[in-house]
Amino acid sequence: MFDTLSDRLASTFKNLRGKGRLSEADIDATAREIRIALLEADVALPVVRAFIKQVKERATGSEVSQALNPAQQVIKIVNEELIGILGGETRRLRFAKNPPTVIMLAGLQGAGKTTLAGKLGRWLKGQGHAPLLVACDLQRPNAVNQLHVVSERAEVAFYGPQPGNGVGDPVQVAKDSIEYARTKQHDVVIVDTAGRLGIDQELMQQAADIRDAVSPDEILFIVDAMIGQDAVNTAEAFRDGVGFDGVVLSKLDGDARGGAALSIAHVTGKQIMFASNGEKLDDFDAFHPDRMASRILGMGDMLSLIEKAEQTFSQAEAEKMAAKLAKGPKEFTLDDFLAQMEQVRKMGSISKLLGMLPGMGQMKDQIDNLDEREVDRTAAIIKSMTPAERHEPTIINGSRRARIAKGSGVDVSQVKSLVERFFEARKMMSKMAQGGGMPGMPGMPGMPGMGGGARKKKQVKQAKGKRKSGNPMKRKAEEQAAAARREAAQAGNPLGLPQGGQDPQNFELPDEFKKFMG
Repeated sequence: MFDTLSDRLASTFKNLRGKGRLSEADIDATAREIRIALLEADVALPVVRAFIKQVKERATGSEVSQALNPAQQVIKIVNEELIGILGGETRRLRFAKNPPTVIMLAGLQGAGKTTLAGKLGRWLKGQGHAPLLVACDLQRPNAVNQLHVVSERAEVAFYGPQPGNGVGDPVQVAKDSIEYARTKQHDVVIVDTAGRLGIDQELMQQAADIRDAVSPDEILFIVDAMIGQDAVNTAEAFRDGVGFDGVVLSKLDGDARGGAALSIAHVTGKQIMFASNGEKLDDFDAFHPDRMASRILGMGDMLSLIEKAEQTFSQAEAEKMAAKLAKGPKEFTLDDFLAQMEQVRKMGSISKLLGMLPGMGQMKDQIDNLDEREVDRTAAIIKSMTPAERHEPTIINGSRRARIAKGSGVDVSQVKSLVERFFEARKMMSKMAQGGGMPGMPGMPGMPGMGGGARKKKQVKQAKGKRKSGNPMKRKAEEQAAAARREAAQAGNPLGLPQGGQDPQNFELPDEFKKFMG
């Protein structure tokens, strides 16, 4: 969503690099470019003005003029101001002292409240809670049934006594759900309310009545991140009419410009608490302003990536795999490779994971064109092998490759390529596990095993002398022949060739030459 803004800011900061000192004109030009970037991203004008004012004030002060690298200092200022606009610190859910904690969802129709209720329920279940989804949207056709289906997919409890489709009292359903939750030992109640295509009095009154009936601990305003400037107007209307405690951004994986996300927290004074960035129920997480600012500036989001890895990978399995690799490359089989690949796949989209790495903004086109199905093809190839082939891929010959290719529906060349890449990866992973560093990488000074620091001196192999025979008679003959060669060398004839008046017809080659000539 923030690609356009990221690209524009990246080109702006590129012009600053290499400058030892920033003039007032440089700062003005940078501020102008940032202003254009934010306006193009559909950020609200009052927010843009406040942002630029803060950046210019800080950039013209001693903070930048006395810095060793002014360009980096300006980037740091922009990063800190972005974090401020996005809400500053991460805001956590407030839980009731006496369960159940009641969370009410509000927003316009089509913002994604029902799906988001399932995502929030699944997320809370992962945090160790027992949530209950309550269907209070009795206006929209099939809304109750939709929430029921979502709850089953999210594997969380559902409460919907009224059929909906215009039948039933949503306020009474909300009231009854609290007692139901206490009876069934649910510590969190998520109330899904009705929406409208636009703000109207009936919508506001119904939301206010539900609020008064259940006294929610948190009212979350769900906003479609793709609706642009109107998101701010809607948020202000809900804040004044019903009131809310936090904002949840849905559809953050869309291709809109994302200005609403940058504007809402600043305009309403309420922080963004969660973000939904995909269609799957797992594509949902707490919103961290500092991490989002880092992503916008192309600096990656390693903390979120590490958290995803910790949730997916078992510590015991990781230690077991490391011990395997440390023993030697042959211990790591294609079965292990497949298991690792499936674990990574559980973390989510490969392109999204790559996007969290620092510096990947420069490879955006390659990441966007990444074929996610390649992982499935690789898994199909490995699963088409016999257990023996997966354990020892060196036995895979031409006929075996043809059989594997036929079984997995790929070309023979793809099977061959996979096996070759596996051998390379296995060698590299084993070397890293043993502390040898990454093969082919230049050494870092002072790092053992990385080719740097105290390098091992190249050992020059000493030429072995000719071994003496164990037979005394043969050894005596060899010594006599060696003495004769030394005499010949001293006489200026190292090869023992005839000298002066020696008769060539009586000349005989030394024994060594006879052996050499056969």
